Amino acid sequence: MSNPPRWNFHAIPDQSGRVAVVTGANSGIGQVTARELARRGAHVVLACRDLARGRAALDRLRAEIPNARLELRQVDLASLSSIRDFAAGWDHDRLDLLVNNAGVAMVPYALTADGFESQFGINHLGTFALTGLLLPHLLAAPEPRVVTVSSEGQRFARFEPDNLNAERSYRAPLAYVQSKRANLYFAMELQRKADAAGLGLRSMAVAPGLTRSNVLTGGANSARGPVYASAVRLLVRAAFRPTPEGAKTSLYAATVPDLPGGSYIVPDGPLQLRGEPTRRTRERAIGDTATADRLWRLSEGLTGVTYSWLNKRSFNV
Repeated sequence: MSNPPRWNFHAIPDQSGRVAVVTGANSGIGQVTARELARRGAHVVLACRDLARGRAALDRLRAEIPNARLELRQVDLASLSSIRDFAAGWDHDRLDLLVNNAGVAMVPYALTADGFESQFGINHLGTFALTGLLLPHLLAAPEPRVVTVSSEGQRFARFEPDNLNAERSYRAPLAYVQSKRANLYFAMELQRKADAAGLGLRSMAVAPGLTRSNVLTGGANSARGPVYASAVRLLVRAAFRPTPEGAKTSLYAATVPDLPGGSYIVPDGPLQLRGEPTRRTRERAIGDTATADRLWRLSEGLTGVTYSWLNKRSFNV
C-alpha cells in the first residue's frame, strides 16, 4: 500500500471571500501564514506591533503576490489598551479567521504595559483578550475559525496556576512552556464553551515544531548580546527546519474544510518536532477541563474581557 500524499500548500482550498487576521505577520511563521492565505484569495490583515517592520513585510508580500488583498494594522499584545483599540477599529462586516500567531519566547524577565510577566501576558493574556474582543465579528461570519499557536514545548510544562504571572519565581524556559500550555487550554476551552452555547465557531490549537524564526533572537532577546545571538543562530540553522514547514500546522488548521473544532494539529514526527500536520487527540491537557476553566476565569479577571455571550448568546465583551 502506498503512503498517503504529503499535505502541502497546494492543498489549501480557495480562500476567496474570507477575511483573516494574522498576528505577528511581519516575519517567520506569521508571514508565511499570511502569504499563503493571501495567495489563495483571502483578504489578510497583518496585525503587527511594529509598523515599520509590518510595512516592510507588506511590501515583500505585495511584490511576491501583486494581486493579493492585504492590509496592515497595528496591535501590541503587551498592551490591553492597544488590543482594545485594534478591536474597536475593526471596520469589516465580519472576521472569518483569526490566527493567534504572535508571541515571545524565553525572554528575560519583563512586565507588559499592564504589569503582567511578559510571556504570560503576551502569549496568553494578549491572545485571550484579542480573541474575546473580536468575537462579535467572528460570529458574524458563516464559518468562523480561531487558530492559536501553541508549542510542542507545552508538553513539558509544569503548570502552576499560582505562579502564572511569576508570583513566586521566574525562569524563562519554564515561563515560556507554561504560557504555551495556557494557549492550548484556552483553545480547547473556547471550543467547549462555544459548543455549549450552540455556536458554530471552530477553535483550533497548533504546534509548529522546531522552526527557523527570529523569536529566539528578536525583540527582548536582542538585548542578550552578540554571543547569545550567534550561538542561537547556529543552533537554529543546524537543528530547526525552514519556516514554511513550521507554518504548515497553522495553515492546515486554518483551511482544511472538514477539520472538527477542538483539534490540536502537530507535526507527526518524533516529539512533534518535525513532520507533516496531523491531529493529535491523546494529549492530557486537552481533557483537563478543570484547569482550563480555572485559567479562563483568572484570565477574565486579569484582562477585564468577559466572554458573556457564551452564557447569554449576546455579543457583549
